[in-house]
Amino acid sequence: MPDEHAVGGGGTSTAPADTRRNRIDTLLRHSPLQPAFRAVAAGRLAVLAYHGIDDPQTFAAQMARLARTARPVTLARVEQAVLERRPLPPRSVLVTFDDGDRSLLTHGLPVLARHGIPAVAYVIAGLIGGDRPYWWSEAAFLVERGGTAAALPPGTGPDAAVRRLKQLPDAERRSAIDELRTTAGTAAPRRPQLTPADLRTLRDSGLAIGNHTVDHPCLDRCRPDEAAEQVAEAHTRLTGWLGEAPASFAYPNGNLDLHAERALTDLGYRTAFLFDHRHDRRLPRRPLRISRLRVNACTSMNRFDTILSGLHPAVHRLRGGR
Repeated sequence: MPDEHAVGGGGTSTAPADTRRNRIDTLLRHSPLQPAFRAVAAGRLAVLAYHGIDDPQTFAAQMARLARTARPVTLARVEQAVLERRPLPPRSVLVTFDDGDRSLLTHGLPVLARHGIPAVAYVIAGLIGGDRPYWWSEAAFLVERGGTAAALPPGTGPDAAVRRLKQLPDAERRSAIDELRTTAGTAAPRRPQLTPADLRTLRDSGLAIGNHTVDHPCLDRCRPDEAAEQVAEAHTRLTGWLGEAPASFAYPNGNLDLHAERALTDLGYRTAFLFDHRHDRRLPRRPLRISRLRVNACTSMNRFDTILSGLHPAVHRLRGGR
């Protein structure tokens, strides 16, 4: 199962593992395979899946690279290609952001505007207008502060705890987080989230707003009725705030669920996105299952280039990643 909140590639840490990773990224970037992969990727659609903007300077360099070497497209252009059955232009790239972190508004939007790059923000509707932290951030914090739960083996670290929680049936995940709240020494810090007005600001600035469920469960761990309700309730809330219905969706954690997909179809959604670290076709064959490439705002430029070319995703799969 891919972990959408644990994507490496930053270039500022000096830990041995990061140093080794940076060396590998440099070797791949200058490998004779890179031009060949880049040529193939020119005929594919690259959908970049970001989260927050934790390194504005590196993110700006990434967007400058896209503006120079790729063809950034809007979500509407992707929808048009699907509707008209006409492939997108070569070197098409769609930039997306999951979760709706406030840094997209404060740090991401100015960079995107400066380079004229359109984007899509997939927001967690149940967090809009509040200050609740993301559940995975809260769980990691609580484990770090001594929180325990029956579903987590003794000695489980924060990252392993989050991975374990994502694998549980959703009702058990929620129960385990309640246990962590009860047993931890302190509550997790609050986290200001986007407001409905912020969503309208993003939309009016050229970013499309998409559905990312009510509170970000792994949909394939939900009961069928719960998975459909996560889609439908978020759809209703976003429609009320924006005055228009969203028509694009991103599966939390990238976990495809057939019941959620059926709900998307019934609500008239035109596109939905995975988190599988792959390119897709310039005319996506399955519009409700479009592949995306995992990246973040602190991904080194060497790795960024090999992600765009498809070389990094190929090596990732060879090493057993998904």
